[in-house]
Amino acid sequence: MSKKDFFKAFFTSRKVTGSVVPSSRFLTGKMLETVDFGSARCIVELGPGTGVFTKEILKRMQPDAKLLVVELNDTFVDNLKQLIDDPRVVIIHGSAENIGEYIREQGFERADFIISSLPLTTIPQEIRQSILKKAYEFLKEGGQFIQFQYSMHQRKNLKQLYRKLELAYTPLNFPPAFVYRCTK
Repeated sequence: MSKKDFFKAFFTSRKVTGSVVPSSRFLTGKMLETVDFGSARCIVELGPGTGVFTKEILKRMQPDAKLLVVELNDTFVDNLKQLIDDPRVVIIHGSAENIGEYIREQGFERADFIISSLPLTTIPQEIRQSILKKAYEFLKEGGQFIQFQYSMHQRKNLKQLYRKLELAYTPLNFPPAFVYRCTK
């Protein structure tokens, strides 16, 4: 995807595109450092955008694991379909609110890890709450929901759902980002 396409997607879909530039390798590292790729069989990525995290997840995933990539933006979905040719990946053009349906369609009851780049602060509250509750519901016990944001506004919402919340900070990203690691 060209920078021009990324900027276009950002300015035409601000509710579903959280940043004007893709995530850095430093943020990618922070997002994935607690994922147990050795045991994970079902990983869900919400809002993959240009696939920065997706590509790194695929490098680390086991051959028998499945990655469900859920993206709402048409441009990003088309780009992901051109970019990724891996039988372990299922690219889903749809809403994160339907996470349970997508997981079950692939033969799983729950996800081991959910990695989210959704711009929670720009999503309407009712939809945001629905997404967060569904993600919690369809995450296995002991699994992690990993979310990055550019502020700490969602800390309270996430803390109410999860028994354990760890916060990491990545200054080497534009803009700098907070990583929420939530354990069920």
